[in-house]
Amino acid sequence: MIDFVEGTLVYLESEFVVVETGGIGYRLFSPNPYAFIQSQGMKLRFFTHHHVREDAMHLYGFATRDERDLYRKLLEVTGIGPKGALTIMGAATPEEIVRAIQQENVAYLTKFPGIGKKTAQRMILDLKDKLAGYTPSMVLPVDGVAAAAAHNAHSSLTEALEALAALGYTDMEMLKIKSELAAQAEAGADVERLIKLGLAQLMRG
Repeated sequence: MIDFVEGTLVYLESEFVVVETGGIGYRLFSPNPYAFIQSQGMKLRFFTHHHVREDAMHLYGFATRDERDLYRKLLEVTGIGPKGALTIMGAATPEEIVRAIQQENVAYLTKFPGIGKKTAQRMILDLKDKLAGYTPSMVLPVDGVAAAAAHNAHSSLTEALEALAALGYTDMEMLKIKSELAAQAEAGADVERLIKLGLAQLMRG
């Protein structure tokens, strides 16, 4: 079992980051790889989940132990697989996910791609007690300054997506532009700029 991978962030794609350590590049599937765009070339630590199936072995990487542990709890819910749980983790903060489950907010949970009413109810039934008293903390990676910048960018991205949702755009529509907006957020774009960029892309279809 690989508990964490610590090394140099070599490059990233829309679904994963690659961390080099000891001459080996580890591909780690991540909820939001673009959150680390400004950390390329830096030394980071990712807490990992190793998923094995008959035809593949995948590593999933998270910036904090809390995020990794919440991801594992989501996997305990029938109907939520590794990729589905990763999509949920990428669409909201751990605090927001836990709060929705604890408050039995089915309407919020069904906003996640692939989560219907029955699965949302199952999430609440299976996890509410397990998450009692659970308070995710922001544990900074090795480079704390870069991690703080990533956290701020994530907050701006979340606000922009919420504003677009309020304008009537669906989760599926916003999912198509999320990666680009995340990259812009990491480059320093503020909430207003992200909203304008999002609207421009959504109107182009």
